[in-house]
Amino acid sequence: MGGLVLIRHGETEWALSRRHTSYTDVPLTAHGEAQARALAPLFAESRIIHAMASPLRRAVRMAEPAAELTGVSLDPDLHEWNYGAYEGISTADIRLERPGWNLWTDGSPPGPHGHRGESPEQVAMRADRVLARMAPLVQAPQAGDGVLVAHGHFLRVLTARWLGLPPSAGSMFALGTGAVSRLGTEHGRPVINSWNARAHA
Repeated sequence: MGGLVLIRHGETEWALSRRHTSYTDVPLTAHGEAQARALAPLFAESRIIHAMASPLRRAVRMAEPAAELTGVSLDPDLHEWNYGAYEGISTADIRLERPGWNLWTDGSPPGPHGHRGESPEQVAMRADRVLARMAPLVQAPQAGDGVLVAHGHFLRVLTARWLGLPPSAGSMFALGTGAVSRLGTEHGRPVINSWNARAHA
């Protein structure tokens, strides 16, 4: 039986300034590019049976080392939490106008150009669909690992759902740029095998 390898995209300028980044398709920084290149040995040493990535270019670039070995399919359900009106704004700045706001319980309000924002439950629905698609691939007795290359908040929700927790529990799983985590099972129960590890860039 295999598990899931979760990879958060590498560093971007907006990540450095702690701005919420969902539909804005920002590129990796030079350090983020180095983080992507550092993943090649990880993929070379793993038995990967399937890899999927968010269609945003910061995730696609991060998935390229896997693509060279296994191929990568793009899945819109791996898109980051849609921040709606809070796109490009930091939590600190949001709380100047809305004290006590918490993404994990309050979600994000609708924004411009059809960006509707999402509630924690809406993000969890996408995460559940991803997990349902990956389950038959990684749960067979001789299966290898599935790889998901995506975004910080989304992967934290997905991890909560893997563990059978509500999406708000993702708030407990801090996840840095370029981080690699592994989800698996122990005695038939879902577990976190490793979390927020960094490939050497």
